[in-house]
Amino acid sequence: MGRESLAKFSTMAKSYLAVIFLQFGYAGLAIIAKSALNKGMSHYTFAVYRNITAALIIAPLAIFFERNVRPKMTISIFLKIMVLGLLEPVIDQNLYYTGMNYTTATFTTALGNVIPGITFILAWILRLEKVEVRKLHSQAKILGTAVTLGGAMIMTLVRGPNIGLPWTKHTQHVQTETALHSQQDLVKGAVMIIAGCFCWASFYILQAITLKSYPAGLSLTSLICSAGSLQASVVALVAERKNPAAWALHWDNKLLAYIYSGVICSGIAYYLSGVIMEDKGPVFVTSFNPLSMIIVAIMGSFMLAEQLDLGKVLGAGVIVVGLYMVIWGKKQDEVPPESTGNQIALPSTLVKSSDTLRGVAGDEAV
Repeated sequence: MGRESLAKFSTMAKSYLAVIFLQFGYAGLAIIAKSALNKGMSHYTFAVYRNITAALIIAPLAIFFERNVRPKMTISIFLKIMVLGLLEPVIDQNLYYTGMNYTTATFTTALGNVIPGITFILAWILRLEKVEVRKLHSQAKILGTAVTLGGAMIMTLVRGPNIGLPWTKHTQHVQTETALHSQQDLVKGAVMIIAGCFCWASFYILQAITLKSYPAGLSLTSLICSAGSLQASVVALVAERKNPAAWALHWDNKLLAYIYSGVICSGIAYYLSGVIMEDKGPVFVTSFNPLSMIIVAIMGSFMLAEQLDLGKVLGAGVIVVGLYMVIWGKKQDEVPPESTGNQIALPSTLVKSSDTLRGVAGDEAV
């Protein structure tokens, strides 16, 4: 394996490791946020504190590392940043966690698997994703996206018998009462989650577009979080005007949710997503979302006593198959054609040897 192949493999491995790290980060947040919401955390102030934390962490890094490479701010870039700050930090976060408050962490992350499908369609329309319908790998990406969505629907709609895990058996009667209660608000929560996911997918698309004219990832992340915190503050001040206690900070799981989400899921996640998108595109980033659902399903059974049933396990298996198809299709996009027509590509060493022999033969003829 040559140096170029090693460098390419190293870059590819870093992209995969980074996107898997993101999914573990999002999965951890789903558990922490659900626990905090169960104890009365306001999702309005959550959006404010989350983005303020992210801005305070990332801004110094942006000032130090990108002071010589930061592009000039224009009206077009400023407007894009304001829209980015509205789409995910404000609209998505409030809708998504309102929906989670009505349902469960596992249900929310399962329904969040519509994000890859929405992102794929938007990227296809805007020509950010290479799709050649007649090619097998493009068909795999389309079919894999559909399979992933189908798996998410199986997890959402198919129940089946509970899988009696040893650490959840003693809480089964509590979960049954919770399930009956959440069933009343299931539709309302699902609509909010899907609407939030559409904003999240749109955020990824607009971020990929903005990075082309403003290729300073740390600076863009800090500006998005700053804009998001300002806009979220306006929304929270209106929504919680009669509840000043919602702004109180204590040493509890609410504070953990603010700090964890700000550092991991806004600051680091926005920046890493941008870095990965510059090389792989927005569809690659979102295609790994099903991983967080599987992680949350397992962690939720441990930490929140959420029951695992046959539908969730079956849906997770289907999602893994769809995810593999999408990854395979994306990988084939990067494989250059090894031959053109009927010509066989020769190794470079043989080509050089052939040129040398040809030159020697020419000298002898002279």
